[in-house]
Amino acid sequence: MNSAHPYSGRRAALGSKHGKVAQIGPALSAAVGLEVVPVDLDTDLFGTFTGEIARPGDALHTAIAKARASADVGALSLGVASEGSFGPHPGSPFMSANLEIVVLVDLDIGFHVAEQVLTTKTNFAHVRLTPDLDPDDFAQGIGFPAHALVVQPSVGPGRIFKGITDYAELRAAITASAAVSNDGQALVQTDMRAHCNPTRQVQIAEAARRLAQRLTAICPACGVPGWGKVETEAGLPCESCGWPTDLTRTVISGCAVCSYREARDLDGAAKARYCPMCNP
Repeated sequence: MNSAHPYSGRRAALGSKHGKVAQIGPALSAAVGLEVVPVDLDTDLFGTFTGEIARPGDALHTAIAKARASADVGALSLGVASEGSFGPHPGSPFMSANLEIVVLVDLDIGFHVAEQVLTTKTNFAHVRLTPDLDPDDFAQGIGFPAHALVVQPSVGPGRIFKGITDYAELRAAITASAAVSNDGQALVQTDMRAHCNPTRQVQIAEAARRLAQRLTAICPACGVPGWGKVETEAGLPCESCGWPTDLTRTVISGCAVCSYREARDLDGAAKARYCPMCNP
């Protein structure tokens, strides 16, 4: 930890119903001396995984809004938040993916810094079952009962049973949900809330570690934390013919506050299989 860092000895508020201070706090404390403190904020107002409340925007803007609200509730100028999204991997649509974003907002200076993790290391899954079908195979496949489950009617309104970690409770919820579902089935899905999903906790901690590492970098022009990659430029030359490919050639680092930028060309060359001339 750098005791001279601008955030050393300061506090940042984190509003969470799901115990995320345990995943986010240690990295920020170790890297820059920032203490993350929990505040009472109903983050379900920013959207729920089970759909009762729609998320107001994309993951990044939702995380920023949660971080700002946390700072306001805690009467602090720094706020921290995370936001997760789950669905098909953008590069491999047949695989499930987890995108985790962790953001810090600084209300004094008026900026935010965010880092993210995109991974296929997730148990995000669902199945539709009738009461006569055994849920054990699905439950064991997602890591139940260490990972909780959510059960609700497959079609139509009804109670949503969350945080299920007991087989008797699971079977009772399936029976109750199927009884009121328009198709006679229950929708059984992984509970993706952080406190109910140890696999997700690992990814939140990794995103926090990346954010902490970025905050250690100070802008050489204005001295604000968060210096790092802001964009890339394609054009890495082909190893065989030298033709520019779509792979990254230049990494541009920048500041979240001022307009200062630095460009760095990457060494090496692209494999011929990525070249539009050698492998059209």
